[in-house]
Amino acid sequence: MSVAQVFEQLEQNFNADAAQGLDLVFQFDIEDDKTYHLVINDGTCSKHEGAHDDPSVTLIMNSETLQGIVSGETDGMQAFMAGQLRAEGDMMLATKLGELFKMG
Repeated sequence: MSVAQVFEQLEQNFNADAAQGLDLVFQFDIEDDKTYHLVINDGTCSKHEGAHDDPSVTLIMNSETLQGIVSGETDGMQAFMAGQLRAEGDMMLATKLGELFKMG
């Protein structure tokens, strides 16, 4: 699955109920591919290619780690502890991804 397809899958698995009242930007710097960001705004999610001017949190990983996390094969916290995933900005927001998107 390509990185672009992974982000399409994330968008399709978005949980609008969990995003009510939120205004966040999750940026994904994929080291061996492109940068994408997801704008979560009061129950909506939109996917964009490229960097955002002011992301809430930036997650840095390679495409293999991204695919593992989205498929549910890789635990995000374990990837973080193993150094496969780095976060910049509000790291606690990274823990919200599992609520906002159905993984696996």
